[in-house]
Amino acid sequence: MRYFLIILSLLLFTNTCFAGPYRADAKTKRIPAGTNFTLKIIEPVSTFSAQEGDYFSGVIQNEQSSGTNVVIPAGSVVRGSVNKLKTSKRFSRGAQLYLDFDHLVTPNGRQLPLSMSVVGFDYVGFDGGLYKNLGYGEALKNDWNKAKTYTTRSVNYGLKVKEASPGMQYITVPFCAVGGGIATGGYMIGRAFADMWKKGQEVEFKQGDIINVLLTQPIDVPVN
Repeated sequence: MRYFLIILSLLLFTNTCFAGPYRADAKTKRIPAGTNFTLKIIEPVSTFSAQEGDYFSGVIQNEQSSGTNVVIPAGSVVRGSVNKLKTSKRFSRGAQLYLDFDHLVTPNGRQLPLSMSVVGFDYVGFDGGLYKNLGYGEALKNDWNKAKTYTTRSVNYGLKVKEASPGMQYITVPFCAVGGGIATGGYMIGRAFADMWKKGQEVEFKQGDIINVLLTQPIDVPVN
């Protein structure tokens, strides 16, 4: 037993003397939260056909550099998945799309986890949902803006009469205004019923579409 302990002690002493110190010399560059990226969609996604869990991807168009180092080169691929979606419904209620950005793959094959969100889209909800229209209220507002142009055109048409017959505009303008108002009212009633039955817009990112995304958490990229 004593000889066994002596041999064990010698082995431990030898390992201690000859084992080199561990060195962690990995160098990284930090890409801060708030950094903007431009992505070109290569695998499309749409609320019309996608399911929760479906994958999508895009290619980074703008490289990120730090000093003389290109930390994230253009051509890196960002991959993500559909976290949740809501289909379009009647009363012009549009679909909503929720995306998760999972990781980035550099051209040399290095994978880095990341967290991003889409910016500059038509509408972005407080919970990150992407949608194209606000629903029935917005549809009526758009219809009203279109309807006003009909009345304006009618009045302008009545005003043009004075070029050929001065003074006639006092007759034609009220007449055209009333006619335009009636047409506007009829248009609004028709559109109000149509918007009740119409579904809202889908959210779709087609192949080749360019979108802007924002880094929501910093990432440390190895540079050696």
